[in-house]
Amino acid sequence: MNTPLPAPLILPFHGNTPKIDPSAFVAPGAVLIGDVEIGPDASVWYGCILRGDTNKIVVGRGSNVQDGTICHVDKASRGGTPVLIGENVLVGHRCMLHGCRVEDGGFVGMGATMLDEAVVESGAFLAAGAFLSNRKRVPSGELWGGMPARKLRDLKEGEDKMALMGAAFYVEEARQHREAIEQAGG
Repeated sequence: MNTPLPAPLILPFHGNTPKIDPSAFVAPGAVLIGDVEIGPDASVWYGCILRGDTNKIVVGRGSNVQDGTICHVDKASRGGTPVLIGENVLVGHRCMLHGCRVEDGGFVGMGATMLDEAVVESGAFLAAGAFLSNRKRVPSGELWGGMPARKLRDLKEGEDKMALMGAAFYVEEARQHREAIEQAGG
């Protein structure tokens, strides 16, 4: 006998209901609240919390927000910033993103933290465990890491494409998880 799996928790807040593209994958146990938008072929994995209660959160086409990550925003009425995740972005397991931006093809390593107005540019990498403080910017073609994060080195030729390859892997991985959940009766 199959036990039904828990669905993701999708909650409206102050008139905003999360919008999820039909091709996106939101895993059981994920929580999406308020002004959250999940784009085509994007994925939000197990145990993630995306709380768009006072500003918006956008996860772009083909991007993934991996297990245990928390995304929150700063109040728009105070001039606060949303969380904007571009296309084909990898956000590793157990990250903390608050009012920040990861541009197309950017990479945020496992356990990294990004604070208000911080930016990881297209083709830039923020290393696992790094702490990127307010208004810091990781330029395209660079790897930053540490606490606080600082430039470690320039990316080697082709490394900037690794996030794109990883994002494509997660699109397929999400399809497989969706199929397994459907087969299990979820």
